[in-house]
Amino acid sequence: MARPLPLARSQPAHGVFYERNTPYYADARDYHEIPGGHLVFYEEWEETRSRAVADIADADVAIVTSYCPDAIVASDIVLGGTAIPIFYDLDTPVTLGRLRRGEPLPYIGPRGLSDFALVLSYTGGGVLDELRDRLGARLVLPLYGHVDPDLHRPVMAVDRYAADLSYLGTFAADRQAALETLFIEPARRRPNGRFLLGGALYPHDFPWSQNIFFVRHLPPSEHSAFFSSSRLTLNITRRDMIDMGWCPSGRLFEAAACGAAIVSDCWEGLDAFFSPGEEVLIARNSEDAVAALDLDEAHVRGVAAAARERVLTDHTSQRRAEGLLRAIERVAVRQGEPEALEA
Repeated sequence: MARPLPLARSQPAHGVFYERNTPYYADARDYHEIPGGHLVFYEEWEETRSRAVADIADADVAIVTSYCPDAIVASDIVLGGTAIPIFYDLDTPVTLGRLRRGEPLPYIGPRGLSDFALVLSYTGGGVLDELRDRLGARLVLPLYGHVDPDLHRPVMAVDRYAADLSYLGTFAADRQAALETLFIEPARRRPNGRFLLGGALYPHDFPWSQNIFFVRHLPPSEHSAFFSSSRLTLNITRRDMIDMGWCPSGRLFEAAACGAAIVSDCWEGLDAFFSPGEEVLIARNSEDAVAALDLDEAHVRGVAAAARERVLTDHTSQRRAEGLLRAIERVAVRQGEPEALEA
């Protein structure tokens, strides 16, 4: 998807979001329109190029994101306009992994990120310096995952989603070892418990047991019910995200906003988002996961309540948007040396 996001100078401000109409995204699309803005689906970039040029010419800010099939040609238009050009790397571990292996980046041109006034990264920590040093980014700022508490909130429990421990996530080979350690093995050790797995692409030879139940497809509209029906829910992080650290999944914030008590694997930077032991339960092995299952109800509810309060204070979409606007205002008046910032 090529996704420049212009913000019009006229009042009230609005956004235009461009997305290539690929079958994968079409089947899993959450939105077909944007309140107060425009959502443009297109089949090929050339068919929408003239509209994008016009939109960007009327924009204050234009954002291009990583992993978009038309990101490079969209960047050429953005960088040739008068709008503040921003690149948002939603896949920083993938980007830096490709760089380290000497592989091409299909969404970043030969000049790297040096021409963008601001580079945003879904991942923070030391990778901000690496984006500056290896790709020439002038100003780098993390823009982490977040949650809309109007969409993800505590709701009435649903019987089919009831679980002592749940896990929601698409199958990934690099998460399988952690899933077996933190979910499947605890299910074996607690045969009277109910364990619920939600997601897609799980293979036929997945090590199911009689107390592990499966929801094949869970639309976003059901996420609140899923998390609200779980006594505990599990967060497992992709291997490259663990290696980088400072890369919280949006699902982590969704679960907390729904009032679920979270059991999470451990990675660098986690304690910047949730306080271990108070707002999130850390599981490094099966014993830790089983110990979380054995906690008394008051303890579990206390962790869940503390996590929800933290999310509503620090990790909402509104808070991230406010941070982004502050960064844009800074860029609008800033002229100085390259630097990397922390949130």
